[in-house]
Amino acid sequence: MSVLFETSLGDIVIDLETELCPKTCLNFLKLCKVYYYNLNAFFNVSKDFLAQVGDPTATGTGGESIWSLIASQKGETAQRYFTPEFVPRLKHKQRGTVSMAVAPAVGEEHKGGCGSQFFITLGDNIEYLDMKHAVFGHVVEGFETLDKLNDVFVDQDGRPLKDVRIRHVEILEDPFEDPPGLVIPESPPVKPPDNSTRIAEDEDPLETLPEEEAEEIRRKKAAQASALTLEMVGDLPFANVRPPENVLFVCKLNPVTRDEDLELIFSRFGTIISCQVIRDKKTGDSLQYAFIEFDKREDAEQAYFKMQNVLVDDRRIWVDFSQSVARLNNQWSNNVKMGPRPGGRGKGGFAGRDDLEATRRYRGQSEERGNGYDMVFDVPDHGRRRRRSRSRSPRRRDRSKERSRRSQSPHPRHRDQERRRSRSPVRPSGDRHNRRR
Repeated sequence: MSVLFETSLGDIVIDLETELCPKTCLNFLKLCKVYYYNLNAFFNVSKDFLAQVGDPTATGTGGESIWSLIASQKGETAQRYFTPEFVPRLKHKQRGTVSMAVAPAVGEEHKGGCGSQFFITLGDNIEYLDMKHAVFGHVVEGFETLDKLNDVFVDQDGRPLKDVRIRHVEILEDPFEDPPGLVIPESPPVKPPDNSTRIAEDEDPLETLPEEEAEEIRRKKAAQASALTLEMVGDLPFANVRPPENVLFVCKLNPVTRDEDLELIFSRFGTIISCQVIRDKKTGDSLQYAFIEFDKREDAEQAYFKMQNVLVDDRRIWVDFSQSVARLNNQWSNNVKMGPRPGGRGKGGFAGRDDLEATRRYRGQSEERGNGYDMVFDVPDHGRRRRRSRSRSPRRRDRSKERSRRSQSPHPRHRDQERRRSRSPVRPSGDRHNRRR
């Protein structure tokens, strides 16, 4: 009576001792029949000792017998383990011995015994396991698979760093009848029962790609890192932004070429939404390149093929698709002649799109600054100087007022003399002449 295990390292064929251990072999075969062992991982591998499997949780604490499984499917309770069958003549002498792991008893309620976990010995003469774990079979084919399993890299807990799983189990011969209530699934499982975060069984961590593919992957990662850096410094609204496909970049222009001229020349290919020659912010002189935005991408492609190296104002122009994403405020630059274009052609939240939002440097920053508090360094210097001069000048203003008052009002002595003069009557000139006589 044999069972074929198809593992990720190779096939293993096990012969069962059905006559000496009938109950153990019945439990094992019926668990194989309901796909209980499919996609289970070897969770404990010790070099030259054993490889343990049969726990769906891959923790070493799970698993149950076929009778407990049937009872749980019916909603009933049953004993999780069954009593192990120890046969003195079956010992762990040869490599490839298959034994049921015996769980220890926990208190009086939880009795120990055999469930679903079993192990395969990877060395000879492991006699101290005799009468502690129940032997019920031997490996007859697939010793090279056992050699590979013995050489896997494991962590400090004995778990392989790369998952080794039982992909499928094939029962070659089953002499036992199915226990009552056994339900066989229609198809085997396709997802591992445990949530493993290790290297997958079908993944090769040492796999090398061709040089061209590896270089392409490195360039993509470098481009993503650069885009993320530009997003962090605020030059891009988001890292995965893409340049528009309906905008052409035209360079090598004549300085005398105007926006109207280019728009008239390129308008024969389709509707133009915007056409702007980029100019210097201070002088307004042309920088000899422009951006032309078409309504449709097909029109931009046609203009790209037709207008390449065309003579415009005695200059051979160069036309290419724009790779710039700087037009996020509905204008290409601060054009001193044309000025900004408020609103743009879209009514979205930002850059003419409803799903974009302007990048903010500070939390709670708004586009329009109200009368609330603002950053300290945003206050202009001339206002600060003006406030300082005003704060230091009240004494000087008082002194100047006092001086102006003193200059306007006469001295108190002079005021008394004037009052006396005004009170005394004025004598005529004839009386003065008679007094002298």
